[in-house]
This record gives sequence, C-alpha cells and structure tokens, in this order.
Amino acid sequence: MTSFLDGLTGGADTLSSVVTTDYANSMATRSEKISNGLFAWIPAILRVPDEDVIRRSGLDTYMFLRSIRTMFIMFSVISVVTCGALLPINILGTVGLSGLSQLSMGNVDPDSYLLWVHIGVFGVLVSWVLWSLVGELRVYTHLRMWWLTNPDNASRANANMVLVTSVPEKLVKDEQRLTDIFDILPGGVRQVVISRESCELAKIVEKRDALARKLEKLLTEYAVKCTKLSHSVVQGETAYVAPKHPTMRTMGGALGKRVDAFEYLASEIAMCNHYIAQSTKSLAGSKAQSAALVLFNQQIAAHLAAQVVLDYKPFSMSRVSTNVDPDDVIWGNLDMNPWNRRIRGYISFAFTVGLTILWTIITAFITGLVQVKSLTTLSAFHWLEGNRLALGLFSGLVPSIILAILMTILPYILRLLLRLEGTPTRSEVNLRLVNRYYFFQVWNVYVVTIFSSSIVSILSKSWGSPDRIVHLIQTQVPQSATNILTYILLLAFIGAAKEILQGVSLALRYVLPILFAKTPRALYRAEIPPTFDWATSIPTHTLIFLMGFSYSFIAPIVNCFVAVYFGLFYLIYRYQFLYVYNDKSWSLGGLSFPKAVKQMLVGVYISEVYMLLMMVAKFQATPNAIMRIAVSLGIILATVGAHWYINDVYMPAINYLPLKKAADIERAPHLAGEFPNVVGSSLDSNHDEGLEPLVMAERRRRRNWIYIMYGSVVPGFLLRLAIWTFPHVVRKPAAEPLPLPIHLRNQSAESLGDGNRLGMHDGRLTLGAEAEDVARAFACPALRAKPVCNLWVPLGNKALFARLLWEVEYYGQGTILVITKGVEISPRLKVCADMDFGIAAAEASDKEQVAAAQRSRPM
Repeated sequence: MTSFLDGLTGGADTLSSVVTTDYANSMATRSEKISNGLFAWIPAILRVPDEDVIRRSGLDTYMFLRSIRTMFIMFSVISVVTCGALLPINILGTVGLSGLSQLSMGNVDPDSYLLWVHIGVFGVLVSWVLWSLVGELRVYTHLRMWWLTNPDNASRANANMVLVTSVPEKLVKDEQRLTDIFDILPGGVRQVVISRESCELAKIVEKRDALARKLEKLLTEYAVKCTKLSHSVVQGETAYVAPKHPTMRTMGGALGKRVDAFEYLASEIAMCNHYIAQSTKSLAGSKAQSAALVLFNQQIAAHLAAQVVLDYKPFSMSRVSTNVDPDDVIWGNLDMNPWNRRIRGYISFAFTVGLTILWTIITAFITGLVQVKSLTTLSAFHWLEGNRLALGLFSGLVPSIILAILMTILPYILRLLLRLEGTPTRSEVNLRLVNRYYFFQVWNVYVVTIFSSSIVSILSKSWGSPDRIVHLIQTQVPQSATNILTYILLLAFIGAAKEILQGVSLALRYVLPILFAKTPRALYRAEIPPTFDWATSIPTHTLIFLMGFSYSFIAPIVNCFVAVYFGLFYLIYRYQFLYVYNDKSWSLGGLSFPKAVKQMLVGVYISEVYMLLMMVAKFQATPNAIMRIAVSLGIILATVGAHWYINDVYMPAINYLPLKKAADIERAPHLAGEFPNVVGSSLDSNHDEGLEPLVMAERRRRRNWIYIMYGSVVPGFLLRLAIWTFPHVVRKPAAEPLPLPIHLRNQSAESLGDGNRLGMHDGRLTLGAEAEDVARAFACPALRAKPVCNLWVPLGNKALFARLLWEVEYYGQGTILVITKGVEISPRLKVCADMDFGIAAAEASDKEQVAAAQRSRPM
C-alpha cells in the first residue's frame, strides 16, 4: 500500500513514502535512551559495539566513523612521538627564531646533525601510517564481502541487477537478443527491463499530485473550522452551522467558473487517476530509452557483467552500474548518446578547471582584502593599528570564515556539472564528487589560501635575487603553521559545535511546521531527521589529515590540535549517526572508504615532498646534506612501492564480488550469514577446548571483532597476548543481533504496507518477486505512479465531516481514500499527527484496496 502523494516525484518513489518508510525503519533500529547528564552521551555511545553500529546504521556509516577513529589514533601516536622527539630539538635550535616559529623545524641550523632526527622520525611516521592503512583495507575488504553476500542484501533484486546504458537501438527493440547476450553468465538472466519514459504521463502525474496536495490542505483547514465551531457550540456561544465549502475557479483561471472546491478537485483527481491507470497498463505511450536493467539469477553474474567488455563497438554498453536502486537513477541521463556523454565529460572537466582558476582568483582577492596591511590603508580601519586582538582576528579568523562560506557554494556547482555529464546514478555523482571536491580543496584551501602569504613573501623577498628562494623556504614555510592551526581550530571547535548543535536543522524543525506544515503529512515530513552530506564531509576530513601530516615534522605542535580535531568529531559523529541522522541516501557498502584511503595517500606524498623541499632548502655542500636528500627520496620511493602493493592486493577486490567468495557461499550457504573471519585461526585460543560448539563459535566471533576493531593499529601478537591474558573479554554474552539494515533510497511500491506477499522479504523486493512487480518497481517514476490517492486529514465534526469525506471519495470514483486515523485536532485548534502511527499500512495502492478499506471502515 502506498500514500496519495506517491506521484510527488513519480509513483512509489516519493517524499511521502520516504517519510513513512524511513520513520518506520528508524523506529526499528532506534538507539537506547541516554541517561540525564551533560556528558552522559559520551559513555553511552562508546558502549555501543561496532557490530551494532553496522546493523543500525550500515557499513558506509561504520567505515566513515572508522576512518575518523583511525586518523585520531594516528595523530595521537604522532603527537606523542613528535612532541617528545622533535619539539625539544626545535626549541633548542640555534637559528634564533621567535614565537611559534621557534617550535618549528626552521629553528634548526642547516649544518646540524639533529636534522637526521627529523628524517628518522618522519620515516617512522610514514611507515606507521602506511601500515595502518593496509590494516584498515584488510578489515574493510572482509567487511565488504560480508555485506555483499549477507542474505539480507544478496536476496534483494537490486543486488542481482545491473543498469546498462548506451544500449544500441537494435538491442533495445529486441529484448530476447539482449537476454541472450547476458545469459552466458553464471545462472543466466532472470529478466530484462527496458527503461522507458513518458513525458505526457509525467505531466499528468505532476498535475494529479498538485491537486491532491491542495485537496488535502483544504480538507484539513475545513476540519479545523468545524472543530472550532463545535467548541463554540459546547461553550454556548453560538448555534452550530456548518461552514460553507470553499470554492475555486476551474482551470480557466480568472475567467473560469466558480465551483465547489471539494467536488471539483476530487473529480479532477479521478480523471487523472483513470488516465494513469490506463497508461501504466500499456506501454504504447512510453518511449524506450537506450538503457536496460538486467536481473540475474545469481549475484556473481551481476558483478561479472560490470567487469567484462560487453560490445566491440566504441562506447557501446560501456557503462554498467551494480546495486541499482530505482530512486537512485537519474532517469533523464539514461537516453543520452554515448558520444554526447563523452563530449559533455570533456566540457565538464574543462569547466571545472576554469572554475578552479576563477575560484582561486576570487579566494585570493577576498582574503587579500582582509589582510591587515590592506585594511589599515583605509580610513575606516585606522583603528586596527596597534590593536593586537583585532589584528589577530582579521589576519587569522576572518579569512577562514570567508573561505568556509565560499566552499559551501562549491559542491552545488560541482554536482550540477557531474549530472550534466550524463552520470546515470546519484551515487556515482556523489562518489565522483568526493574526489573532485578534495582536489579542489587541496588547491584552493591548502595551497592558495593558507600558503599564499608564504608564497608571496618568498617571491617578494627574492625578487632580483633568485638565489635566496631556497633560503627563504626554510624560514617562510614553517610560518604557515599559524594559518594551519587557525583553520584546524576553526573547524575543530566551531565546526564541531555546529555539527552537534544542528542549529539550522533545529530551527527549521520548529519554524517550518509553524509556517508551512498545515497538514498531517507535512507535520510527518517535518519529523524526518537531517541527512548527512557524505560527498563533502569525507574530503574535508582528509584535507585536515593532509594539513596535519604535512606539518607533522615541520611544526609538531600542529599534531596535537589535529588529534583533538579527529577525537571531537569521532565522538560527535558516533552520537549523530546513532541518535540524530537517519540518512538513507548513501548505501553503497562502504565504497567511499577506499576513496578516503587514496586521499590520505595523497597527503602522505605531499608531506614527503615537503620533507624533500626542506632538506633541499637546508642544503649545504656537505656529504651530510646530500645523504639527507637521498634518504628523503628513498622514503618517497618506498611509499610508491607500498602504494603499488595496495593497488595490486586490495583495490581489485573492493568494488566487485570475487569469484572465489561466490563459490564459497555456493558451496556452504551458511557462511553468508557469518561475520568475516578477518585474521583466520591465529587468534583462536586453547581456552575454547571442551566448550559446546555454539559457545565456541560465539567466542570466535567476539575474538574476530576484537581484531576488526583494533587489528589495524595494534600488532597481531599483542592482540593474541591480550586475549590470552584476559580471556574474559570474549566470554561476555552476546546481545540479540539486529537485522542488517539495507538502506534503500526508497522502497518499491509493492513493499509499502504489504510485506508478506510473495517476493517480498522484510518489505524489500527480492528475487522471488513476479516479473510484473520487478518491471514496475524498476520503471521510471511516471510509470510507477499509482492510480489512487490517499488523503490523510483530521476528523472534524464527526457526523458532518464523515458525510463530506464520503462525498469526496464518491466524486473520486473509487480512486481516493481518506484516512483519518493517527491525527487529531488539539483543543487549541492545532493539527497533531501521531509520529508512531503506521500510515503506510493504512494506505491503498489500487482501486481494489481502496474499496476494501472503505467497506471495512466504521463511519
């Protein structure tokens, strides 16, 4: 069953469906209540096992939290090492720098052998970071395979389907030929759905939805009027007289005839619903697009189809997407010519480069305006001279604030460019945005803004004396540590406070309902938790990693603030995902995590280039200086080798299901429901001897989770020693596991309110669904539109209003169902909706269900 607003964005994939479904899902995985206390939330969120975090919030959320935690652990260790080993050397340096520069590497004499300590410590740090990243990828690879093969995910139709674009016209017209092409893969093809669109039907659906929203609003307002009059009658103020029905002009506008609004809107909705019913039964009015959805009988076939060459013609069927969700598809991009898509990609890339240059100019100009020297030349800012507090704010805080404002606008432009390229899914747009936004930030935030003062100072002081550039690098670059600290502190405290307070969302939560939420469904929609912007948050944190690690040996004090930054955000994000966010638009099995790892590797490379430049800047014609440069180059080469190892070992097994894993599941299906054994049997303990099999399996599972949690930062022999010494850590009774959350961006029409029918598993479309159900669930929004409307309104004067609702349903000709449960009008004449009411279960999706609901309703 679906709601009457099923056509807001077309059919079942609507905001109203998201409201009811997402709220029901959040109720099922709601976290435990936190006790009173200002900081009671911190121990509460830390007590939640990582396993429960995955089951409640998904693998994407867990891997994001894990990446933040990993960077926190990294910089905690780095802070201890660098502050203990490098900071005293820098302070006791003989160059004679003062202030914060005294704490930096620039205070060490170029001839000093103490620079070897910096190189040695930096080499250890690079090794530590690379070892941690390899460990994280090892854990993620196993978790990714578990997520793919888990029955809750593998049984879905989405997991066994691929979206193929740029399909030749001959194959679009010949579904059997298209089936034969893919049928060669293991298990064969279960069904092929050619993507279709209908502009005329989309217009009718949009019109129907607008009429339905207006009718629901008028009925709600009329119910409030009836209730107000009833209160007046009870108080003896006046006799009850039914308020007049609102009127409106017909579609003729100002010249149209004025008619009863309820009767007219219901009749118009009925006409639209009849047209939708006729159009969705026949494909005569729909146009076939050059895209097809192929549903396989086995999951491995879908992953193989995404990796093989499908056609020998240029760009033909060259783009294949797995884990397809109908609400994730950008339907307007499916029918794009492959050459057109390629040309758009080139144009988008060129536009991005131009945008980068333009943003550089704008950023440099604005930050230049707030430079102290520029401001003090203006008469309005003469008061700044000699005011240290004001000078500090303008030189440090103001540029960072302006930069943050500029960077909030950028993602919208980049998303638009990626959509214009013809990207077929929103998930791919966001994944590509992760990389594009990161490199944009590296250039505009890290290079242009933060280092602009150092670069300008070097160029101005070396003008006419190029030989001074090398000398100036060792003195001016460390001075940029002030800008680094300012930016990190701004994000660590202001950004963290903004994240946990959710000021804008909180204000909108209370302001929007008062101003705009005039219907029960609008009030229900206002309760949707805020969403999390993954595509921009991941690059922001990896940028902080770059800032901190590149200055880890230059100015060790920076590491302490970076550790505080990641520690704060880890606690805040863990709380937000468990108690605040209910994001359903990012369910990719953690595919964003490898991108974060690659961005951290970029930070390692840039840091190594910094080390090499600092050694070149401190170059003296001595064997000692030459050796320092050689060792710095050796660290870069060693990192390249580690990078090759990561690409060869882990990256190929990240996106797709390996054949061996599929074969293992085929041979032993029970393995699909088990958590991955990341470390194998090396953590098994002799303490398990003589135990029952179930108890032994549970302890092994707990040992494996201990390794999953700490194996990337703690050597395996220490974990084995800890488990052997403290065996009670694996003897704790296990909590009842929650179901694995498969966060559909929306649910199919068949899943809403009818989860027990054939082909449905926990409200999700599975491989057991009928072909007609699959074709409908994976059609474009207009073709998924339901030919009925569900109006959710409060009940005013029961006798009078029941008659009115009957009339509305009568003029709706069996295509309108009015639902009055779960909503009431308060004594203060405010509409109140029960947020725990399962509105989806009360809604109808076809005329038969409407008639059945009307017959069973006590009126």
